[in-house]
Amino acid sequence: MHIRDWPAHERPREKLHARGAGTLSDAELLAIFLGSGLRGCDAVTTARELLLRHGPLRALLERTPAQLSRLPGLGPARACLLAAALELGQRHLAAQLERGAVLTDPQSAGRYFALRLRGRPQEVFAALFLDSRHCALAFEELFLGTIDGAEVHPREVARRALAHNAAAVIVGHNHPSGNPEPSAADRAVTARLKQALALIDVRLLDHLVIGDGTPASMAARGWV
Repeated sequence: MHIRDWPAHERPREKLHARGAGTLSDAELLAIFLGSGLRGCDAVTTARELLLRHGPLRALLERTPAQLSRLPGLGPARACLLAAALELGQRHLAAQLERGAVLTDPQSAGRYFALRLRGRPQEVFAALFLDSRHCALAFEELFLGTIDGAEVHPREVARRALAHNAAAVIVGHNHPSGNPEPSAADRAVTARLKQALALIDVRLLDHLVIGDGTPASMAARGWV
């Protein structure tokens, strides 16, 4: 049965219009980009097969457009659509920060760090510099490492905070393994950063660890 023959409340596009994009499954969202499925299959079934064989969704979308285009049901045009959609999402969030969005909770900062760092093949340590009202001033990737870790120098973080005339800093790094649980080394670095920034009267608001799922907030655990 073609999707157009489904009950209206079950069709992905109609569900999106009526109830919002957040109510759609990964397969239904992907099906909207596909438009149609492989021969003998509708778009949702094709999307489910893609996720089953080449997913989950994050693993699928971390592929380059060239890699995506070789997967069944995609091709160059659809691969470009997916890559463009991801970039639009990242630019939308970046534009919010460029307009001076106020970051007052771990969730909003976590979403931003996740978009910038999740899926990177090596560990990346970054900092978001904020003014006294917690409006974003700048985001910088400061240290690159291996798949196992990145060496962090608190002095350099403090130097960049002074360069931006920041009053507060949120830092974050990714775990390429996908496990967002902070390590003992992560906690030790957080303590050193807090001390170094306090010397120049800059607050460390949070240290976020990015993996699969929800980012881990050290502030929420009382470790900052």
